[in-house]
Amino acid sequence: MAIEFEHRKRQVDYQRNTSLESLLGELNQLLAPVEAGVRERFAKPRWPLILVVGAPRSGSTLMTQWLAALGQFAYPTNLLSRFFQAPYVGALIQQMLTDPAFQFRDEFSELSGVRAGFESSLGKTSGILAPNEFWYFWRRFFPYQEIHYLDPAALAQIDSASFLAELGGLEAAFGKPLAMKGMIANCNLEYLDGLLDQAVFVYTRRRPFYNVQSLLGARRKYSGNLEDWYSFRPPEYPQLRQLDPYRQVAGQIHFLNRAIEAALDRIPEERQLRVQYEDFCAAPDRVYQRLRACCQAQGYEMAADYVGPGEFAVTDRVLVNDEEARRIHDAIDHFSAEAH
Repeated sequence: MAIEFEHRKRQVDYQRNTSLESLLGELNQLLAPVEAGVRERFAKPRWPLILVVGAPRSGSTLMTQWLAALGQFAYPTNLLSRFFQAPYVGALIQQMLTDPAFQFRDEFSELSGVRAGFESSLGKTSGILAPNEFWYFWRRFFPYQEIHYLDPAALAQIDSASFLAELGGLEAAFGKPLAMKGMIANCNLEYLDGLLDQAVFVYTRRRPFYNVQSLLGARRKYSGNLEDWYSFRPPEYPQLRQLDPYRQVAGQIHFLNRAIEAALDRIPEERQLRVQYEDFCAAPDRVYQRLRACCQAQGYEMAADYVGPGEFAVTDRVLVNDEEARRIHDAIDHFSAEAH
């Protein structure tokens, strides 16, 4: 399969730990029947599900870390991600290990009260309670293959009842609404909108030049070259693979953003939040109030006062030589011209 071939081309720092994969496979097989019983107790989330969507390298990881740091949402952590077939069980184990409310005579003092920061590398965070992309969980329900799009026939086969029940179970375990990345389903947002009673789609977008530059850099960092594809593949992927790497990346961002925006244009305003990366970094408090209004419109009250960071450092700066910058601009212009 093309997906597995891409995994083998990872640089050493990004290769999978096969011993860990084997252990987690066995652990999750053992726990899956328990989770199946748990699902019978829940039907769906009670509160709005906050889903971060957007092109890769658009600021989605920072957005997810910020949502996690607010303390008002539950979210998939690096620990919880290891229980991808039994998330409710994983949530209980996480609380037992890390929540100060469940400590006893400092037995787990080194884990109690652990906090996550704002560092990451290609979307991967460090720390037991840092946000995780949770893709193994998503792939249980959304069987994406070469492209990250499912047609109506494939969507009809999804076990949506179990998907919703497990989200509801996670929410119940933590007693908070869930916030998580949903970028794997960028091209199927209307399906998710129809599935979820309450939701806020937080769409992160970045200036095209810096988004393309960053995604090209991610290719180099992940696989050691510009030729190998990195991250989500829109339906136009087969055509994009015939182009040079600069147009591949510019097209990847263009078509993912186009799919997201086309879906959001048909989704009610109170269920979406469009956020420009640079504006978010300059004034996260404004984004907080907009998010609060979305949640309030759907019956969930966030705290009135914002207590997070006042700003974030914007990483938008030119990191390439003049020739590469020209190629990036030409690639962006190519798809801008096509759009008109």
